[in-house]
Amino acid sequence: MILGALVVVVVGILIFNYFAKTEEQVVVEGEVSEFGEMVMKEEGTTPDGLPSKHTVAKGEHLWEIAEKYYDSGYNWVDIAETNNLADANILLIGQELTIPQAQVKQITVKPQPTSGYEYSVQAGDNLWQLAVEAYGDGFRWTEIAEANGLANPNYIEIGQTLLIP
Repeated sequence: MILGALVVVVVGILIFNYFAKTEEQVVVEGEVSEFGEMVMKEEGTTPDGLPSKHTVAKGEHLWEIAEKYYDSGYNWVDIAETNNLADANILLIGQELTIPQAQVKQITVKPQPTSGYEYSVQAGDNLWQLAVEAYGDGFRWTEIAEANGLANPNYIEIGQTLLIP
C-alpha cells in the first residue's frame, strides 16, 4: 500500500515538473533537410546596428531570431556560440541574448545533374550521395554500382570515372 502511494506521488511530481518546464522553455524542433550536398557560404556584409541585445519572447527560437537580425536563419550558430548556449534548442523566456556582429550566411544547394553521364569521383563522394544528386533517391545507389561493375561499392577512388545510368 505504501509502495503504491509512493509511486503515485513520484508520477505526480514528474508530470507537474514536465508541464511547469514547458511554459518556461521554448524548444526548437529539429529542421529536417533533404539528404544531399549543401555548401554553406558567407555572403553580404554585417547588418547595421550589431552587436545588439535581444530578449527571448514566448515561442521564439534561434532560427527565427537570426532571421530577424540577419535576414538569414543560418546565423543562429553565431548567436548560440556568442552566448555559450549549452543546448541551442532550449531558450528561456526573458533570457537576454547578445546578437553578435557577423556576416550574413546563405546556403547554396549544389544543382542536381541530369542522368546518363560520366562523373569523376571527388573527395568525400559516396554512391548514396551520387544517387541522391542524380535521381533524388539515395536507395538507387545500387544502379550506379551495377552499371560500373563495382566489386566493393563501399570503395570508390578519387578521380575514378563512374557512369551514372
